[in-house]
Amino acid sequence: MSQRADTPAPSAATSVSASEVRRFGRSQKWVHRATAALMGVCVVTAACLYIPQFAELVGRRELVVRVHEWAGLALPVPVLAGLASRGFRADLGFLNRFGPHDRIWLRAALRRDKRRAVRPAAKFNAGQKVYAAWIAGASLVMLGTGLLMWFTHLTPLMWRTSATFVHDWLALTIGIVLAGHIGMALGDPEARRGLRTGSVSKEWADREHPLWRP
Repeated sequence: MSQRADTPAPSAATSVSASEVRRFGRSQKWVHRATAALMGVCVVTAACLYIPQFAELVGRRELVVRVHEWAGLALPVPVLAGLASRGFRADLGFLNRFGPHDRIWLRAALRRDKRRAVRPAAKFNAGQKVYAAWIAGASLVMLGTGLLMWFTHLTPLMWRTSATFVHDWLALTIGIVLAGHIGMALGDPEARRGLRTGSVSKEWADREHPLWRP
């Protein structure tokens, strides 16, 4: 695969000014915000259900359970709605496509080599692609196991017990991974600005994503 295959069409990333480039459109920003909000509700309500100190502060366990369940069911909705957008579908294609430069990026990350020269990236770097694939798969597993736990009369006891075990431990893993994701975002104000406004500085794009050709 050529490295330029991971670059968006000109219409998806048109230059905003001489010093800025368009990174995300309205649909990508909306999907990210809605998904982040729903995931946040799931994490907070899960903490209130499983951590006794939080449960005592909040109370009303039945209401917390219902909010958690409906937020989990709604989690795929923003992504499914975003499929109507050409720009969002293009970004999904970039996230789902690995090239030789991504393997180079991952090897450098495993060696903890932070030099930009050995971490080539197109619109999304290899770390972002791995995170996106993992969180998508984990969310689907959480949805499936959550449904088994919700509709208890449809499945045998062994299935429900296994689903509860997977759901609980995967939830803990998701919380840890999300904390790392948020921590990395906090350390990169320009990346956050790209998700907030849709535009980033050309200098940042050239430095962090040298193979990206807006």
